Amino acid sequence: MVKTELIKKSPLRKLDSSIHGGLGAGNIGVIASRRGIGKTACLVHIATDKLMAGKYVIHVSYAKRVNHIINWYEDIFKEISLKRNLENAMEIHNELVHNRVIMNFSQRGTSVKQVIAGVTAMIENAQSETDVIVVDGFDFTKAESSDISTFKKFAVTKSIELWFTDDYHRDDIDGPILNERGMPTNLVPFLEQIDIVITLKAEKDYLHLYLTKDHDTINTEDLPLKLDPKSLLIADV
Repeated sequence: MVKTELIKKSPLRKLDSSIHGGLGAGNIGVIASRRGIGKTACLVHIATDKLMAGKYVIHVSYAKRVNHIINWYEDIFKEISLKRNLENAMEIHNELVHNRVIMNFSQRGTSVKQVIAGVTAMIENAQSETDVIVVDGFDFTKAESSDISTFKKFAVTKSIELWFTDDYHRDDIDGPILNERGMPTNLVPFLEQIDIVITLKAEKDYLHLYLTKDHDTINTEDLPLKLDPKSLLIADV
């Protein structure tokens, strides 16, 4: 399969159509689940799909190490290329690596403004065509409203899409982890700045994706997508 056909047939086109054509420049999307469910795989698949489409991606990780992030990209690309019998796979792989930058920060002792400054410097000096920034490992329970507002302003100013993961694995002693609408309670204080929320839940033999916030609408909707636990690719139900 050639790259253009692969992009067209990707199950992520169903995600785009479900959220009015995609997340959109200047907007923030969040993929939320309990720890170990598959958020990072979803995030990397979305980033890889963007790279396949010729876009430039910066991956911001708050993890202690980034080696596992690189491995995620390698594994996801390998699964896509093998499953779809991708032509010129190595050439496309090298192009994707060229268009991707991975940056590492610690949330402890590093403000959001400092992270934004670092990412901005990267964009201005080496990655000026950046279209998408994905962020894994950011702890929303330690964030202030001003932090998310700063990210939002940055996304609007730079005209980029900004995707996060959210881990709500911890027991919430003050109330339920999910509210009555299926929204992670740790995201509720930031919903004014967040445009899309997708929750990931384990169901029988696969992991299901639910659209919990779609721009101005908060109403859990069953997406026609799942995360295949074997390949860790987002796939059609």
